[in-house]
Amino acid sequence: MIRYPLLQEGTTLGVTAPSSGVTETLHKLVKQAIGRLEEKGYKVVCGETVWTQMKAKSAPASIRAAELNAFLQDEGIGLIFPPWGGELLIEIIDKIEYPLIQPKWILGYSDISVLLLAVTLVTGIATAHGTNLIDVRGTVTDETTAMWETVLATRAGSSVQQYSSELYQRTWDHEHPSPSVFHLTEPTAWLTTSGAEVLIRGRLLGGCIDVIRHLIGTPYGDVPTFQRQFIHGEPIVWYLENCELSVTDLRRSLVHMKMAGWFSNCSGILFGRSDANKPVDGYVALDVYQELEEELGVPIVYDIDCGHVPPQMTFVNGAVAEVKVTNGKATVVQFFEP
Repeated sequence: MIRYPLLQEGTTLGVTAPSSGVTETLHKLVKQAIGRLEEKGYKVVCGETVWTQMKAKSAPASIRAAELNAFLQDEGIGLIFPPWGGELLIEIIDKIEYPLIQPKWILGYSDISVLLLAVTLVTGIATAHGTNLIDVRGTVTDETTAMWETVLATRAGSSVQQYSSELYQRTWDHEHPSPSVFHLTEPTAWLTTSGAEVLIRGRLLGGCIDVIRHLIGTPYGDVPTFQRQFIHGEPIVWYLENCELSVTDLRRSLVHMKMAGWFSNCSGILFGRSDANKPVDGYVALDVYQELEEELGVPIVYDIDCGHVPPQMTFVNGAVAEVKVTNGKATVVQFFEP
């Protein structure tokens, strides 16, 4: 069965950097985000790894793992909220003391999704793929991003509904800060490879495909065992987003997942918007999606609110989801079923 943490009023948030930390010139962004959270009534505890960054990581793996384990085992912390992603979280996955984790939310995306997926697959504790800490520093928050609090405050046995965004951000513009952090200018449309209305139901799992693919073949990426032990053989709805892969590397990764059994008993796949997906010899992302739909016989939805092209929904690994897509608009209802 799946165990769901609960975000409560006044919860203590633990900020640690299991992947990349923050260079001194950007410390002000972390402090702004913490200030916004404290204004909401949360208590915030910051680890030392947050404030350092060298050679593509916040600190050596042993130090990052020790701090993360301390936060995971602290009953007084209700949510672990890393500043952002990075590159090398995979180095600490085998150093996490999984049996000692106290149920609590972990929220983030990008490289953090390796941690999210591993924790849910190994322990059955639900984790949350959504905004990172840095992106809640604005004086206002768009409706899609803001749902992270509502989703994490949903009680076990209840449900929560989210809607596709109205607008998304095409490019980052750090030279012209926005009150809401993002510059949302482009009309959002969730698309299906078939062009038809789609309704998908299943247990959510996913993350950044660039990094979660490296869990395949390890004890931390055993999807078939997770299906048997924790979700009673129910089908999985995968949500995946591509940060940096070419179209051919995306295809290789998806074939690898298929051969590893990740898509066995799958009811559908959702792909996030991407600035990557660079074509190779005329081979484009839509070709990949169409081939996958034909091979698996399940609906494929793409350009969803997930990943490095904000804003993004909050998806809960382990929750039951009903995803409906009609004429470019989508509703996602998540049921916190055991």
